Amino acid sequence: MKILRAVVVGLALAAASASAHAQVLDLSKTSCKDFLAGGKDGIIIIWSWLYGYYADQDADPIIDFSKVTAKGQALAEACQKTPDKDIISVAEPIYEK
Repeated sequence: MKILRAVVVGLALAAASASAHAQVLDLSKTSCKDFLAGGKDGIIIIWSWLYGYYADQDADPIIDFSKVTAKGQALAEACQKTPDKDIISVAEPIYEK
C-alpha cells in the first residue's frame, strides 16, 4: 500500500509540473509526434493513464510496472512508425489486448 501511495504521489507531482505546460490534454487530438516530444515525465504519465483507462473496471487495484512499461514501449514504437496519428488510435490495439 505504501508503494501505491508513493506512485500516486509521484504521478501527482509529475502531473502538477506538466500542468504548467497544458491544463487540458485531449489524447484523441494529440499526435504521436507530440506525445514523443513530451519528454520522459509526460510519456510516463500518459503510459500510466492509458494503462488505467484500458484496465478492466472490476480488476484488482494492482499496478504491474512491467506491463505498464511493456505496453508503453509498444506504444512508443508504434508512434515512431506513425507520428501523425493520434495517441488513442495507436493505443487502442495495444492496450485492449
